[in-house]
Amino acid sequence: MATDVRIKEQLPELTRRIIETYRDVPTIHYLGHCPLPNYETIISACEDLKEILYPGYRRRENLHLGNVTYHVGDLIDGLHDKLTAQIGRALRHSVSARRTAAEQGVELPAVSDAVRQCTEEGDFEALGQAKAVEFLERIPDLRRVLATDVQAAYDGDPAVRTLDEVIFCYPGLEAVTIHRLAHLLHQLDVPLIPRMMAEWAHGRTGIDIHPGATIGDHFFIDHGTGVVIGESCEIGSHVKLYQGVTLGALSFQTDADGHLVRGTKRHPTIGDRVVIYANATVLGGATRIGHDSVIGSNVWLTRSVDPHTTVVLERPKLRMRGETPEPDIDWQI
Repeated sequence: MATDVRIKEQLPELTRRIIETYRDVPTIHYLGHCPLPNYETIISACEDLKEILYPGYRRRENLHLGNVTYHVGDLIDGLHDKLTAQIGRALRHSVSARRTAAEQGVELPAVSDAVRQCTEEGDFEALGQAKAVEFLERIPDLRRVLATDVQAAYDGDPAVRTLDEVIFCYPGLEAVTIHRLAHLLHQLDVPLIPRMMAEWAHGRTGIDIHPGATIGDHFFIDHGTGVVIGESCEIGSHVKLYQGVTLGALSFQTDADGHLVRGTKRHPTIGDRVVIYANATVLGGATRIGHDSVIGSNVWLTRSVDPHTTVVLERPKLRMRGETPEPDIDWQI
């Protein structure tokens, strides 16, 4: 079937109508001269970082101690350039957005002294380089923490045969790896890029961790799909979560004008050696789960619990038609 040329002649008019919406609805386009961080470059940087964190498991094969120095050195050099440019772009955009917000009378959270100085002097590239180098300097310590996460997965899942299997196959480790990288940038007051990284990992793994969340060592998310960890969540060491767990906010405070209050503690604090089973929901900034506690599946929890506490739902009653009654079962964690 041939195309109808007369129908194609309608496209210029359609284009004009679309362009009109750019003027009528200016909030969802970005047509300025200040470049945003480039999504593909950020993802490329994440892949380079994983290659450094887990050498030999990703793109480059046949690595050994005799040649890995050249490989990592080349990656670090490229990351320096990528991150310097992209962080500089993010800082420039942040300053531009703050100026626009100020013109509209919108109050935004305070920024660090370094960003304020950058705003005054306009040297975004220099600050981007400084933050990129500071970020890269933290990679050795980060590898030590990630090694504990790999070990936690091995120790916490009898289905694992080797540590290599965890690194190759486990979405929980993928999500936690990107989170720990994004969290470092978040600590350095780098705007926008940590959220881009977090949402990329979310799309790949189904695990949604805000870059602001603080997570201790030996952290393991088993299965993982549907896990949500909020911005102000604080998680201790040797914590284990199962799929569908939500560590979220109980409610959102608003100011006198009805705007959401940002930068407050909205998400729970989880103590050391806590296990939270599938589909449990723990909400609220004042909620603290004491160390060595167990939260059972499907529990909805909005208040604190003491250390060494087990919280479970009462045993549900099943009704099965056409079968003999279900025997009583002693349910234990």
